[in-house]
Amino acid sequence: MGVVKSSHNLITLDYSQDSQPTTELVTEALSHFPVLTSKNIDWDGMYLAYDRIMQPGETLEIVTPQYSVLIFTETPELVISRRRIAGEMQKEEIEVADVVIIPANAPHQVQWENAGSWIMLGFEPRLFERALYETIDLDNIDITTHFAQNDPLIYQLGLQLKREVETGGLGGRLYADAIANLMAVHLFNNYATTKPQIKSYSNGLPHYKLKQVLEYIDAHLDQSLSLDELAQLTQMSPGYFSRLFKQSTGYTPHQYLIRRRVKRAKELLRQRKLSIADIAYQVGFANQGHLNYHFKKLTGVTPKTVQMGK
Repeated sequence: MGVVKSSHNLITLDYSQDSQPTTELVTEALSHFPVLTSKNIDWDGMYLAYDRIMQPGETLEIVTPQYSVLIFTETPELVISRRRIAGEMQKEEIEVADVVIIPANAPHQVQWENAGSWIMLGFEPRLFERALYETIDLDNIDITTHFAQNDPLIYQLGLQLKREVETGGLGGRLYADAIANLMAVHLFNNYATTKPQIKSYSNGLPHYKLKQVLEYIDAHLDQSLSLDELAQLTQMSPGYFSRLFKQSTGYTPHQYLIRRRVKRAKELLRQRKLSIADIAYQVGFANQGHLNYHFKKLTGVTPKTVQMGK
């Protein structure tokens, strides 16, 4: 997340990884430093910050080149705020599962009167382009400003992404990509100037394309595969690819990848040539803990049990 200070108390926050801000600059912009961020997680085009607010405060006026979604996760009482987005001011009474939508490059400033917790999600415009490039007239559709309103789906998706950051990416990049894609479609369906007309597909992927994707996954189990990377093999958007892949296999791309990694890990464990930690890295898990979690979830036993031949 890069920060560039500008004149007139306007600060540009760039969530991309091109530059890393100092704690002092972020604190100056937000009046506090987030408790949790996704800067060390392997995500592409999406960024997360989580913070708990314990006392009244305010931000300076902030502008970002990304779309921003604020999700309120804990409010011991109504959070009273005065928010200004692109010159429009509104007083809000915020409850759990309320969200605020801030368009890219729209100046934003807020004052709050009491305690609460929130998740901030930043989305690169290109993420929406990838997710929806088969949508009709995408160039004429844009997400508009929305002050605090209840959105249970965004709230639940935000909590899932927060948990991904807390666990160091337990679900993997494909899992986060799938959530980002679902959220992108939801945002355009519910917060855009015009509801996009999304094509419908059925009957799954053509056999030759499915074979190509499955072989690619098996050949790259040890790598951090992205949804966009797999979708490009089929020349489809990530959203359509995900739907057809599940129709063809019965699993989402993320679920299929985890199953293939666990199967390969089981084969290596039975050979008893490598440590469990080495096997975890060789099949693409971030660490031994991630392998243990997914292995036991799918097989009912631990990797150690299999390695010992029990």
